[in-house]
Amino acid sequence: MFLAVLLGGLIVIGSSSSVWAAQVDARINPNAEKSPFSYNYQKTVFIEYPNGGKLFDELHEKEWRVNATADATNPGVQKLIASLNQKLQSDGSHARVSDLNVFYDFHLKGRSMNTSVDYRIVLEGILTDYVITKDQVKTIVDMGWRGMSTNDPVVIDGVEINLPISILKDKEPAVYAILAGTEADSILSKSIINADFILEQPMANWHFLFDATGINVDAARFGLDESISGFVVSKWTMGESSLREGRQVERTFESEISADQNYVVRSVQSSDQGNISAIGFGALDVLDGLEIAGITPTPPSGYATTSTGGFPITIVYGMSGMAAIGGIAFFIFSNRALKNQKVGQQGIDPGKLVSYQTSASSGGYQTNRGEAQLVDDSDYAKTRSVYEENQTSPPSIVDEQVKPKGGALPKGFEAKNEPDKSKSKGTLPKGF
Repeated sequence: MFLAVLLGGLIVIGSSSSVWAAQVDARINPNAEKSPFSYNYQKTVFIEYPNGGKLFDELHEKEWRVNATADATNPGVQKLIASLNQKLQSDGSHARVSDLNVFYDFHLKGRSMNTSVDYRIVLEGILTDYVITKDQVKTIVDMGWRGMSTNDPVVIDGVEINLPISILKDKEPAVYAILAGTEADSILSKSIINADFILEQPMANWHFLFDATGINVDAARFGLDESISGFVVSKWTMGESSLREGRQVERTFESEISADQNYVVRSVQSSDQGNISAIGFGALDVLDGLEIAGITPTPPSGYATTSTGGFPITIVYGMSGMAAIGGIAFFIFSNRALKNQKVGQQGIDPGKLVSYQTSASSGGYQTNRGEAQLVDDSDYAKTRSVYEENQTSPPSIVDEQVKPKGGALPKGFEAKNEPDKSKSKGTLPKGF
């Protein structure tokens, strides 16, 4: 029952996951005014044409790639920064994006049965204004900036990068004409730059670990960053399927299109992942609906935790209890089986057996083969074969088939079956 409840909880939690996907990697320094971050957004679209058709004619031999980079001097990147900051503000975060570099890569590859379009956008920037309050002991850091998303069009150097349908409209107008206005159009109009699920997943559900390497006096000798000298490093990670985070899988959206042929458009997004570290020991809390972390240079005295906080304790005790119950059940079953087991010698006593040789020699070769038999036949009645009971000799052919009811044999039969008395006088026939 315990396992059933755990499995049911995992299924329910996993089925309620959001539909967006992104990977974040950030390192927060509470002693500095800015910290770096990186977001990676990925999506793949498959256009399937198993029966051929116009989409097959247009795409099966095509391959092209569109990629570029841009920094904060680009007007399109500046608009993206403003859109991201507006989203952070609506989420209640005080943090802001002050600098941003954008890299995008779109790759179309045609095949005989389908065409794939891989979308990848990487945002690398600087985060500021994440420190809420600070004193000599503790720094309160804003952690509500994780959902960096925008639903607005993002045009960089004439290329719209946020909506997957846009690149098909520009590069493959014949394909766009077939997909426009269909359910596939709505699937391909979902924005790529979306990290809402990373924000929706409470950080209390993330895995937590702190690394005390930085507090070693010889830390600098091993090439460690000077910013962590004298500090521990707290790390929060998400993306592993668990009861707390839910089942992390690729998210798939599919649509069937009826045109000149039946087509299938499928959108696949990679699972959400997060890796956020902070210099110092971070204790999570919530302030007016905003997730925060109280960061100190070192952990409290005597504090110790695992990579998943206190959560494994429940699992450890639960599994230990189940193991104890299983052990008790095993011993009960074994005890019953032992009581029902016969003890002592079973079958014929070996002391009443004697061996004798049954093999014969052939020339100079003889096998060592023998059998065992009872010393006496006193217990034969206990061991004899049931097939020997009530055994009678079969009737002779003569009695059943030849001899008449009167008792006399047919004429000539005696001469053929009885021995010749004239020749049986103790001498062998001539030549025998």
